[in-house]
Amino acid sequence: MRILLVEDDPLIVDGLTRALRQRGHAVDVLGRGGEVPEALREPVHDLLLLDLGLPDIDGLQVLSQLRKRHPALPVLVLTARDAVESRVAGLDAGADDYLTKPFAIDELDARIRALARRGSRALKGQARIGSLQLDLDQRLARLGAQPLSLTPREYGVLEALVLAEGRVVSKSVMRDALCAWDDDLSSAALDVHVHRLRRKIECGAVEIRTVRGFGYLLREVAGPAGEETPVTPS
Repeated sequence: MRILLVEDDPLIVDGLTRALRQRGHAVDVLGRGGEVPEALREPVHDLLLLDLGLPDIDGLQVLSQLRKRHPALPVLVLTARDAVESRVAGLDAGADDYLTKPFAIDELDARIRALARRGSRALKGQARIGSLQLDLDQRLARLGAQPLSLTPREYGVLEALVLAEGRVVSKSVMRDALCAWDDDLSSAALDVHVHRLRRKIECGAVEIRTVRGFGYLLREVAGPAGEETPVTPS
């Protein structure tokens, strides 16, 4: 998932970004609420983590404004305001969930997965193509009965291809899904991740095909995998 974190405490930002990236998420960070509308102008984020005590504008105001333009974006409020009235105000302003500080990273990650299942770009539990199986909630992959050992980037590539449901995924769309603003993933580097992933799944009844000039396509096959094809994306 690609997550936008809006938080002004540098210690919290450092801890959260490290933990979330270790779990395979791409994380973009803002320290001011007034920067949120511009950051969300392009719909590349799957989730917003929003602190309420921001230095320039109250998080509830950010949330109210956000809901007018992005009604479907999942929002998880992270705040030290633990009074019942504050939680009610946050939910009424449009938050999908509310977590008070301090919190355990495992609980935050579980709530993120729950929101992802409910969101408009939701993950849906299990997916299977040929002998390849994905647990989209736990971010695990298996080939037949054998677990696949994937790096976070390799899993992200595979997830993007699976969720495309047989459609071509362009390189730009894949980079948007995998990378935060401060990441540098060149087209050549993406090709390397795809190549390594292709080798790991080549013994299954699936292939990653290179669609020249467009991107990549994951599909079930009976013959050799990985060849280039002139297929036009739908």
